[in-house]
Amino acid sequence: MHLRILTGERLVAVFLCGCVLFNYPLLSLFDRRVDVFGIPLIYVYIFAAWAGLIALMAWFIERSRD
Repeated sequence: MHLRILTGERLVAVFLCGCVLFNYPLLSLFDRRVDVFGIPLIYVYIFAAWAGLIALMAWFIERSRD
């Protein structure tokens, strides 16, 4: 039971981290005319942050099953 509560708290923390990552002040840092392998920097940042949040959620959920 304790592990389920801890997992829920971690998922809430990931959600709040996502709110910070996709908020205006941080997004404006990556809104530059810079290309990474031909892709604009803002798109690389959004995709990397999104993939990182999904990976963290999957890790927390899978870890709670063990």
